Amino acid sequence: MQQLLVITFTSPDRPGIVDALATVVRAHDGNWESSRMASLAGRFAGILQVAVDAERADDLIDALQRIEGMEVLVERGSEWIPAMNRLHLELTGADRPGIVREVAHALADAGVNIEELETETVEAPMSGGLLFRAIAELQAPESLPIEKLRASLEAIAQDLMVEISLVGPADAG
Repeated sequence: MQQLLVITFTSPDRPGIVDALATVVRAHDGNWESSRMASLAGRFAGILQVAVDAERADDLIDALQRIEGMEVLVERGSEWIPAMNRLHLELTGADRPGIVREVAHALADAGVNIEELETETVEAPMSGGLLFRAIAELQAPESLPIEKLRASLEAIAQDLMVEISLVGPADAG
């Protein structure tokens, strides 16, 4: 039987980090299924999902936690039945504190799960300030009226002076 492991890690950024992780996973006959990793503020951090035979999981966890110079947290995964409607959100606007909190709060209040979130700040092309950009993949209950969520996010967009786009299943195609 396969055990899913969710592995989060951080390390000072340097060559060979992914190789060290992949070598340990392979040595324990694990299968690297998916991951997200990035270099942030001189650190390399990530999260990955590995499938491994249940009887080898403890040894793999022990080996991962012994990788020199790396902080590793491993949790055993579980099957979760996600909501049915997939949504795509994009946000762009002048950077300021609180953008992620306001949007995340509105999504949580509506029962929407953030499945993936990617954010960045970049130089604005004309104004010289910073632009904040976010892209999120969401899962929402089928019972949630998408127009109600869209109206809630548009109100936040006005307050934050950002542009928000929400695309749902009825908008695709």
